[in-house]
Amino acid sequence: MTALRPERESGADRYGTGAYDAAGGPYAPAPHDPHGSAAPHARHAARPPSDGLSPHAPAAVDEETMALRIPGPPPVASAAPSGTPVTGAPGEGRAARRKAAKRRHGRRQGPADAAGGAAPGNAAAAAPLSRVEARRRARASRPGPGVLVSRFLGELFITTGVVMLLFVTYQLWWTNVRAHAQAGNEAHQLQDDWASGRRSPGTFEPGQGFAILHIPKLDVVVPIAEGTSKSKVLDKGMVGHYGPGDLNTAMPDAKTGNFGLAGHRNTHGEPFRYINRLQAGDPIVVETQDTYFVYRTTSTLPVTSPANTSVLDPVPKGSGFTGPGRYITLTTCTPEFTSKYRLIVWGKMVEERPRSKGKPDALVS
Repeated sequence: MTALRPERESGADRYGTGAYDAAGGPYAPAPHDPHGSAAPHARHAARPPSDGLSPHAPAAVDEETMALRIPGPPPVASAAPSGTPVTGAPGEGRAARRKAAKRRHGRRQGPADAAGGAAPGNAAAAAPLSRVEARRRARASRPGPGVLVSRFLGELFITTGVVMLLFVTYQLWWTNVRAHAQAGNEAHQLQDDWASGRRSPGTFEPGQGFAILHIPKLDVVVPIAEGTSKSKVLDKGMVGHYGPGDLNTAMPDAKTGNFGLAGHRNTHGEPFRYINRLQAGDPIVVETQDTYFVYRTTSTLPVTSPANTSVLDPVPKGSGFTGPGRYITLTTCTPEFTSKYRLIVWGKMVEERPRSKGKPDALVS
């Protein structure tokens, strides 16, 4: 039986079907006996039992040799459940079974377990945290003082920017919308009162409208109220008259004098924003209950101090007028969006036209 072992080393196939030589093979044919007397016995003696056992005494079975002669079916790994041990095929050696058991053990553990332990993430997720560890992690997750300060400063800057943006929007847009609405209502109210005869020329209270200013070149139509109060007159989109309590300039119907007016250049209706565009000869019309007073622009003072009240004198200084007359003075702030200086425009009355005769040419053309 031991003579079969060299087959694996010599390349013979697993099932012992390779050719044997005539002299040494156990299955070699018996020598020819011409008499035939001993052939049956010789052939019987030369042929080994098919099961490898002697008919008289049991012989030791070599498992490795049997495995070469009687191969078992290959093990099917996928057919066995994951928890069921799979035994090797009959006849496999002990070493092969140990290797198969090691491979199955490695698949059950997984790569991380086979490497020497469970993965850190899985172990951390499976094991509950201690109270001390939980507190430590909670403290570590809290923002530090530097983070809190940076967050506060960021929110402060954002809030300040939003507030400034809202303030600019209010000043440049909403104040104009509201002032135009208030001035328009006041002008309509004046015209309705004049048409009904409920108001007559005379002395007016501070903040009370009494006339309408027309500047055709600038497309300005705005009511004129008594006084130059910001809250009662100017911030409502109206033009204010320097009357009693201010500089007490003359009214349009006065025989001589200077009719002084003030108005915003920016925000709150900004009726005088573009008076710097007026040129000599441009008409300025003041409409009252029964008369149109038509002035012609004569000169402009681009910049002067707010304290220079001489521009409102009966004969204003710097205007070019040399004697008493019927004048008009428009004042506003300059440069735009500041109130550091004043811009002055002067005009001289050229026509006084009763309302009964219709509008003057300056308002018709």
